[in-house]
Amino acid sequence: MKLVVRRLKMEDVQPLSIIEAEAFSMPWSAESFAELIEKAYCLCLVAEADGKVAGCCVMTDLCGEGSIDKVVVAKAFRGRGIAQRMLQELLLLAKERGIGDITLEVRAGNEPAIHIYEKLGFVSEGIRPGFYEKPVEDALIMWRRR
Repeated sequence: MKLVVRRLKMEDVQPLSIIEAEAFSMPWSAESFAELIEKAYCLCLVAEADGKVAGCCVMTDLCGEGSIDKVVVAKAFRGRGIAQRMLQELLLLAKERGIGDITLEVRAGNEPAIHIYEKLGFVSEGIRPGFYEKPVEDALIMWRRR
């Protein structure tokens, strides 16, 4: 599989909205992805596997602190290291930009994602009870501190 990780482009918006709808009960819309392109405080990466949009990750720069707001990989491409590769690239961009500590929330039961985050140096530092809807589930608050 040939994997390319690159910046989000307008032509990625529609395929990403389809991936979102398949992955999440409360997905981001195509318009939400399109708006990210214009926002200078957002870092948005897309994974392209064998020429097809396979996923994306999004980080917001909050005055030098990062918040990972989205990581999604299409079902057909899961388990191939795509999420980890996108996140590694995102962390490099964050460092270049001067972003220090980085946080994220993840469903407490999403063990594959938690495992990836831990491999990348994130540590659970708290819980947001009932944070997620459809279904209701706690969120782990994870941080990667510099």
